[in-house]
Amino acid sequence: MSTEKRTNEELLAVEEDVLRGLLDAAADNKNDTVMIEIARKGKVLFQFRIHGLTEKEYNELQDQATKFKKAKNLGGVKVAEETNITRFRSLLIYHATAAEDRKRLWNNKEAWKTLGVLNGPDLIDKVLKAGEKKAIIDKIDEMSGYSDDTEEIVKNSSEQEEN
Repeated sequence: MSTEKRTNEELLAVEEDVLRGLLDAAADNKNDTVMIEIARKGKVLFQFRIHGLTEKEYNELQDQATKFKKAKNLGGVKVAEETNITRFRSLLIYHATAAEDRKRLWNNKEAWKTLGVLNGPDLIDKVLKAGEKKAIIDKIDEMSGYSDDTEEIVKNSSEQEEN
């Protein structure tokens, strides 16, 4: 077998491995779910599944929770004025909740009516304590790749390239 033919076969094998890795990584983003239990005084009140979010989803949700104004000195360009962090956190939980669980819990119109809220994110804010929301968001962040471990992986990869 010629060296050129072997090299081409090796390149094809590497390309297939790269493609398989990319496809596996993309599938992994939405298929991983974790069960969240809300328990108080030793009693589980309800549970739901969450998954990670993409960077685009984070940005869109932050925009939904942000008031914008037109900057006259910039020719009327919209600039962020203020982000409602409480709203943003509720939106993150709402959109990271698995669709079936979101429908059953956060979109429960009977709960909306009883608790006097207008939508799922408002119900989240009404039902969950601040610390519970923080713990859930920490898990969403971790599942979305925002963790100290990820920073360490990137750091180690960069150090290896330098050596």
